[in-house]
Amino acid sequence: MSKPVAVALTVFALATGLALPAAAADVVDVYKSPYCGCCGKWIDHLKAAGFAVRSHEVNDVPAARQRLGMPERLGSCHTAKVAGYVVEGHVPAADIERLIKEKPKALGLAVPSMPPGSPGMESPRPVPYDTLLVAQDGSARIYAKH
Repeated sequence: MSKPVAVALTVFALATGLALPAAAADVVDVYKSPYCGCCGKWIDHLKAAGFAVRSHEVNDVPAARQRLGMPERLGSCHTAKVAGYVVEGHVPAADIERLIKEKPKALGLAVPSMPPGSPGMESPRPVPYDTLLVAQDGSARIYAKH
């Protein structure tokens, strides 16, 4: 989309009171192993929700996680960064959209491990899981139940 068209659409949206989805302006940088299929499915989930995604294949996901400040104990198979937040694991797009809208003081969100039934880990036998809000000090509390 050309810059004049994007500007015109933004002005129109603001003038008419239409809200652009939170994901419209946010690019998600995903750091994943080149050998993991579920990470690609999670990326597809984000794209379907309207996020733009840049995928970075790395050979050491734990090192990428550590560089972004996410505690290892909350680790999963991929780490992402969006709107200044770290997103670890199979976090639903709706939780990320809520995070961006609410803007809490936090490091980001995490869905530790790889729970069956989470986005990218679809399963005929899903299990309940939580999305955690992770504070800058590494502590975490439940942000959403799924």
